Amino acid sequence: MAASRNPLEELRETIGHLAEQIKLPGGDRVDDRMGEMFGPKLGPARPLSELQAELDALIGLDTVKEQVRALVALLQVQARRKAHGLPEVATSQHLVFLGNPGTGKTTVARLLAEMYRAVGLLQKGHLVEVDRSGLVGQYVGETALKTDRVIRRALDGVLFIDEAYALAPEDHRMDFGPEAIEVLLKRMEDHRHRLVVIVAGYPRLMEMFLLSNPGLRSRFAREITFPDYSVDALVAIFGQMLAQHEYLLEPGAQQMLRRILAGLHSGEDSGNARFARTLFEQALNRQALRLSLDEDRSLDALDREDVMTLTEDDLAEAARALGEEPEPEPGPAPTAGPSRWWRWLMT
Repeated sequence: MAASRNPLEELRETIGHLAEQIKLPGGDRVDDRMGEMFGPKLGPARPLSELQAELDALIGLDTVKEQVRALVALLQVQARRKAHGLPEVATSQHLVFLGNPGTGKTTVARLLAEMYRAVGLLQKGHLVEVDRSGLVGQYVGETALKTDRVIRRALDGVLFIDEAYALAPEDHRMDFGPEAIEVLLKRMEDHRHRLVVIVAGYPRLMEMFLLSNPGLRSRFAREITFPDYSVDALVAIFGQMLAQHEYLLEPGAQQMLRRILAGLHSGEDSGNARFARTLFEQALNRQALRLSLDEDRSLDALDREDVMTLTEDDLAEAARALGEEPEPEPGPAPTAGPSRWWRWLMT
């Protein structure tokens, strides 16, 4: 039996689509009023300095941080030019985020949305995250309704479309994805002062997506590349999770952690920070199982250190449960034999 839909969402979708151009007193539109009634309830805007500090605290992503700071600084300088009576340079804030899963794209998008609010570009600065399923329908006419509904939710904030390349299938089969792209491009123009769109995905596939419609490349002129995390960065991310939840690694387990993370397959299938979190959660499961099977002590007898410590075996078993094998432990360095000159002298 199909799940019943939210009546308010149904009402909003129908009225917003049919009365899109109807004007209300004062120049307001129906979809604006609907957004006020059913949109996200936001707290006070956080100061820009607090948001920048949170961005700086993210592990790695140095080039990403620099580009985000440049985007925000440009807006601030343009605002000062306007205050001095100078013309503003019209620049598009729509962005392409390129990178593998787990490289921090959603986290940075959420911070950037709040920064745009802090500098006055967006009134709400909230993030609406969707993928293909949130935009594309199964029947004729359904895609425009779904895409419009998502865009209305995102007005005065950021619409983040993950795996956006799925809207333009590579096999060029009959599909409603291109219709969602057309609606999106039109609404980006209609609401150019109220909406920022960020599309994200694998670098190779996103290039094909941008070439699938002539209007996409001109709308998304800026790209930010999210590199894979280094082993050192992943170890630091894992360490943050340990500290946050008050866990410790036993002596020697740190080296096992490095061996596990060094053995990750690089490329589009790499889990990156997402794998580090999953590994941490799986290690907690292995620790709990190990403690529960200890015949020498009951769970009620465990002390503080027992329940805080993750062992080398906990990490290794967690990695194997996730289909990853730690890199082999490095063997001793080969001992150099006697030099050629020494052998000549001894003969």
